[in-house]
Amino acid sequence: MAGVFKPMEWLLGRFSVDMGIDLGTANTLVCVRGRGIILNEPSVVAVKKGTNEVLLDGMAVGNAAKAMLGKTPGNIEAIRPLRNGVIADFEVTERMLRYFITKVHEGRHWVKPQVVISIPVGITAVERRAVIHSAERAGARRVFLIDEPMAAGIGIGLPVTEPQGSLIVDIGGGTTEIAVLALAGMVGATSLRIAGDDFDEAIVAHLRRHHNLAIGELFAERIKLTIGSAYPMAQELSMEVKGRDTISGLPRRTTVTSMEIRDALADPVRQICEAIRGVLESAPPEISADLVDTGVTIVGGGALLYGITDAVSQTLGIPAKVGEDPLTAVARGTGVFLEKLDVFSKVLSTDDDE
Repeated sequence: MAGVFKPMEWLLGRFSVDMGIDLGTANTLVCVRGRGIILNEPSVVAVKKGTNEVLLDGMAVGNAAKAMLGKTPGNIEAIRPLRNGVIADFEVTERMLRYFITKVHEGRHWVKPQVVISIPVGITAVERRAVIHSAERAGARRVFLIDEPMAAGIGIGLPVTEPQGSLIVDIGGGTTEIAVLALAGMVGATSLRIAGDDFDEAIVAHLRRHHNLAIGELFAERIKLTIGSAYPMAQELSMEVKGRDTISGLPRRTTVTSMEIRDALADPVRQICEAIRGVLESAPPEISADLVDTGVTIVGGGALLYGITDAVSQTLGIPAKVGEDPLTAVARGTGVFLEKLDVFSKVLSTDDDE
């Protein structure tokens, strides 16, 4: 209950390491004050099929579990407990968070850290409570929630507390978060459930439709990172792809080009650009004037897609750039919030607010 002093919980908290968590659909990153990013693992858990029982006392979480995707025997299932940035499986998310919190504390299970967790823009009150309760049941003493675009803006050093508009786009695994930030708040924002996973699915669909080849999501991700693009390359590339022939059912290989992968990715890229346009069109004129010069800053895994800044800039007519270390921007931002809770308290919410 809010406001009640619990001596034992306070004592356990004294021996805990407070942390910021970027709880992503694809990856979970943990940032600790004074130490930076100390954990970066896939948001994947291996469980016994038909149950929520995590394998090997939680050892099949993160990197170990991702390696199992698409390769598990009949009694084991490697799952992602978050979909489109929100919790799809409450119990498995709790077990995953407990594993990460315990790993940060080097195996100590009795810790009670204070935790800041990033969340997508506009999730429902029920979804917010699900995040808070999962973290509390995983061992957190107190849980703060922070919108992902705000955390990303802070993480890359945008002047979010100043009376100047900054436009941030975080293309993650499950969602693309878009927000105009100013005066420690969001002037306008949206969350688009089109992101990195949709890029992978578009590649899988293209290979099946045009090459009669079935591939898994891990191979699709590799194609995206190797020859994927959102804008014509200076030198177009090609890549050998291996999978299962959808007609014969036998293993087969083929060659794909960066041009056809770009065509496959064109629709999700277009939808992201149009969502950014929508946020810009709703921004106040004074903010729009700022953005003519400052432009768009892109972070998240999608920022690594070749030519994404060119595609956004050409569509919107304003500059676009990739933020520093885009994969860790949100997690680094949650770490800054831990240090400056008093400064940013008005953009944070806790279990006390629910």
